[in-house]
Amino acid sequence: MWLLLALLSAVFAALTAILAKVGIEGVNSHLATAIRTVVVLALAWGMVFLTNAQSGIADISRKCWIFLVLSGFATGASWLCYFKALQLGETSAVVAVDKLSVVLTLILAILFLHEEFTMKSAIGAVLITAGTWMMIK
Repeated sequence: MWLLLALLSAVFAALTAILAKVGIEGVNSHLATAIRTVVVLALAWGMVFLTNAQSGIADISRKCWIFLVLSGFATGASWLCYFKALQLGETSAVVAVDKLSVVLTLILAILFLHEEFTMKSAIGAVLITAGTWMMIK
């Protein structure tokens, strides 16, 4: 199930890039990000209420709150940078560089979450980096 959801995420991310590139034309990138965020906010809270998950708010620990808020700040910064880059650059190049987040996440997961670093992950990281380089040159 996780693989299907991850693939759907990739499809929606691709659609996001194309739709955003068209929608951002002539619009301030920060305003465009804010509009997108309102839509995401409405969808996210809609799913919370649709699945009756709102009762779980009281059970969230202080640590989880802190990290979820920090994650929100990181997401916001990512989206602001992404939309401005999308406005200024070619869609395929911007998306390719954005996907370097996979390599950066691997490194951070090894350093902070003590996840295993394998030959397979090293080769994958090198290939992603090389592919990104090829996409932007």
